[in-house]
Amino acid sequence: MAKDFSLMEDSNRSSNPSIHDVSDPSRRQVLRGGLGALASSFLAPLSAIGGAAALTGCASLGMSPAAKIGFKSVAISTADRITVPEGYMAHVIAAWGEPVGIAGQNNQFKEDASNTAAEQETQMGMHHDGIHFYALDGSKRGLLAMNHEYVDHGLLFKDGAANWSAEKVRKSQAAHGVSVIEVQEKGGKWEVVNPSKYARRITTNTRMALGGPVAGHAMVKTAADPEGKVVLGTLNNCASGITPWGTYLTSEENFINYFSGGDKLSEHERRWGLKKGGVGYRWHEHDARFDATQNPNEPNRFGWIVEIDPQNPNATPVKRTAMGRGAHEGATVAVTKDNRAVVYMGEDARFEYIYKFVSRDAIKPGGAAANTTLLDHGTLYVAKFNADGKGQWLALTHGQGPLTAANGFADQGEVLIKARQASDILGATKMDRPEWIDVDKQGWVYATLTNNSNRGGNKRPAVDAANPRANNTQGNIIRWKEDVDFHATTFAWNQFIMAGDPSADRADAKGNIKGDIFSCPDGLWVDGRGLMWIQTDMSTSNMGKGDLKNFGNNMMLAADVQTGETRRFLVGPVGSEVTGVTETPDGKTMFVNIQHPGETPSEQTNPANPRAISNWPDQKPTGRPRSATVVIRKLDGCIIGT
Repeated sequence: MAKDFSLMEDSNRSSNPSIHDVSDPSRRQVLRGGLGALASSFLAPLSAIGGAAALTGCASLGMSPAAKIGFKSVAISTADRITVPEGYMAHVIAAWGEPVGIAGQNNQFKEDASNTAAEQETQMGMHHDGIHFYALDGSKRGLLAMNHEYVDHGLLFKDGAANWSAEKVRKSQAAHGVSVIEVQEKGGKWEVVNPSKYARRITTNTRMALGGPVAGHAMVKTAADPEGKVVLGTLNNCASGITPWGTYLTSEENFINYFSGGDKLSEHERRWGLKKGGVGYRWHEHDARFDATQNPNEPNRFGWIVEIDPQNPNATPVKRTAMGRGAHEGATVAVTKDNRAVVYMGEDARFEYIYKFVSRDAIKPGGAAANTTLLDHGTLYVAKFNADGKGQWLALTHGQGPLTAANGFADQGEVLIKARQASDILGATKMDRPEWIDVDKQGWVYATLTNNSNRGGNKRPAVDAANPRANNTQGNIIRWKEDVDFHATTFAWNQFIMAGDPSADRADAKGNIKGDIFSCPDGLWVDGRGLMWIQTDMSTSNMGKGDLKNFGNNMMLAADVQTGETRRFLVGPVGSEVTGVTETPDGKTMFVNIQHPGETPSEQTNPANPRAISNWPDQKPTGRPRSATVVIRKLDGCIIGT
């Protein structure tokens, strides 16, 4: 999830119409008919629930295993704790700084933040985000792969950003990336297995390969990597995805904020939002990789979807460049009828785009080993939403239409590196911060559009049906259904939910929610029963004020995709974002990530008083707030949500 960075300028200066410009403001109803249901069969083996048999012995035995909401809503809360429904229990595992379980590396978290960079490289990273469970032994033991989006230097160091040094840069980099941990249920409670042969930390300094058309391209070659095929690290890892062949897809979101540009920026650098000094991380002061004046191609080596094999800690992560470069907010995989992979991706930035990638080849049996290059070959598309409720996928293919050398695209590698510019020139639809995407059992594809305070007004794109609000503080969830199959180049779209508060003073902030209110939808996941889970990311600088005055803390809700009903399931602690959700195959254990508890409106903690807002989850007078994973189960042992 992108942080607000409200002082940053929008980098999309193209004249493309926004989704507001091409839509009919009167068109608020759901489209009906004309498209057959599309089965997303890959969901079943990833998070399947064993039908009615799975309910045997449960208090909810009489209920259908279909996607019905069976819990009582929890109330809005501003408390510094986790709230879950009556009949549920929750406990914390895998908080920032705890050992991931690498053999011989059992460094414990130090409450005064004195852990070294080397210790942080073997510990859980900061600011947990996207997460997925990979079963090893049914639903009792498995792996959790999870992202660590960014860091708060006021919490990471005793003295914050004072006395800045190379050691601090290395520790900051080590707190980013991905963790793979083994977890198991023991004595009715889940715990991290330590040591584990699977345990792994992937950081900003982990060796990675470039795969696909950009590998070896002139625009990714550097002095340290003259062949342009090896990259160190991944960062700003936000939402994630899981492939049918068992790998983990992590997205590199606001990567450009880590780089420092010069006084004179190229057109390419400006389009991607590069700024002199970066946005607060200061890595360039001690790591020349992040000084774009010295290494102008280094930013081009970030902004990719990275594929990781969680069951092989020795496997090199690969940046899959065929899927395009962007401020990616996840990678959700669907499967066509002829067994090809389709990956949906949002780009979490104001007025940027929604993409999908269709693999050239079919998925082969044999798991990860049989599909090592599947995502290196295929076609990348960008979405164009039309006013009549129809849309097209526009191919980002060199030589087609305006994507030629004459327009600044020398080859396919350059098209992919400059995916934003290519989408600009193709006339794709500018969106309001598209974030997580998922697919329901009827084949509808949903995308959260979190908010856009820059929508409308002087020289800004106007409002329309898809985002019918100027100063869009509330956000919405848009959805579409592909014509015939997931690889189609045309689709029909409509609005699923307009988030908001019916009691708001502004008409544009009221929304059309059926059930419990929420604002700023971000995380999105459809479980094995077909129930949709929505997670919110209201900015701490706006929470409790103006249009957001009545929502309390960030939350997670369940939504019935058939009726649109929403019901509040979880409320996070003070200052936190609720992000990332996954379940065991039997649907009886849920893992949810809580990010940045105690976040201040400036998004950086005062190191002199780290517990000023929250001390979750430790609740110790000497502790400090820590991102962590919450394990949720029903007291009756039944399926979550029933």
